[in-house]
Amino acid sequence: MAADYYKTLGINKDASQEDIKKAFRKLAHLHHPDKHSGDEAKFKEINEAYQVLSNAEKRAQYDQFGQTFSGSGQQGGPHSGFSGFSSQGFDFNGSGFEDIFSNMFGDFSGHRSRSRAGSDIQVDLEISFEEMVSGTKKEVRLRKLSSCETCQGTGGKPGSKKETCSRCHGSGQVRRTIESIFGTFAQASVCEHCHGRGMMYTEQCQTCSGSGRTQREEAISVDLPAGIQDEQTLSVSGKGAAGEAGAPAGDLFITVHVRPHASFVRRGDDILSKISISFAQAALGDKVTIETVEEPVTMKIPAGTQPGEVFRIRNKGVPHLGRYGRGDHLVTVVVQIPHKLSSEQKKIIETLRAIDR
Repeated sequence: MAADYYKTLGINKDASQEDIKKAFRKLAHLHHPDKHSGDEAKFKEINEAYQVLSNAEKRAQYDQFGQTFSGSGQQGGPHSGFSGFSSQGFDFNGSGFEDIFSNMFGDFSGHRSRSRAGSDIQVDLEISFEEMVSGTKKEVRLRKLSSCETCQGTGGKPGSKKETCSRCHGSGQVRRTIESIFGTFAQASVCEHCHGRGMMYTEQCQTCSGSGRTQREEAISVDLPAGIQDEQTLSVSGKGAAGEAGAPAGDLFITVHVRPHASFVRRGDDILSKISISFAQAALGDKVTIETVEEPVTMKIPAGTQPGEVFRIRNKGVPHLGRYGRGDHLVTVVVQIPHKLSSEQKKIIETLRAIDR
């Protein structure tokens, strides 16, 4: 007696093709034999149900004959059975064929070996405002899985001989047969015995127990370019955790935090600051010294300068990251009004007020 395919996929009889596909993908991921929760028998049932219900002709026959579909289904012609590979009912141009393959069985180019590579590491690094402007070199100290110094990451005892892996016979891969809705095919995966190397050492390294890596502190020198942004992340290739048995190391990701400055604020590649001047300086003009991030600069205050007016000192800002040139230093003028005036000052201001009238 044939199974209830709708019940197998957990859908109603009026389910659309998209509903059928979604149900199949969800269950295939859950029960695939490669997964810890996999169930090979259940996976085959799901495949069989999907192969019928995703094909309009087979689905119509199943709906018509019901539980006797297995016996009567052969009326549908040579593509109605389930043995072998049938392309009928599958659209290989955008129906999700590649997605289903890659999601269920992994990358056939051998990218499953990526799981043996070392993990990436993320750290935070704080620098000063001045270091952000000039660029700097920092040393990052990490305790991480590093390449074993005894065996140089090979996993073998120094001086021990290499021999061909008995499990994969030197290919670095093992093959197994996979049955799917698309037929039967061979899948290659990295040999877990030799970790894809195809060779084994007659004796394991005693320091790392054959893994090729040990936990230790390592100092990594990092160049931070001038003009780096606050909270910008830099990547240092190959400076993450070491890979297992000589596999590639992960990457180191450094998120840079720039400490706020007491006087300067960054806006884009410009630096902003303020200067306080007296009423007389604003009215009559003057020359003042401006502190920039690198050196003091003399700036002219024109007569009649207004409160809040902004003056630009060119090329004294933050260097443009990755290209020539730099921003400017923008100075906002703050005019100080005295809280108390002497008798003489009051007389002078009264005179000015009288003239203004």
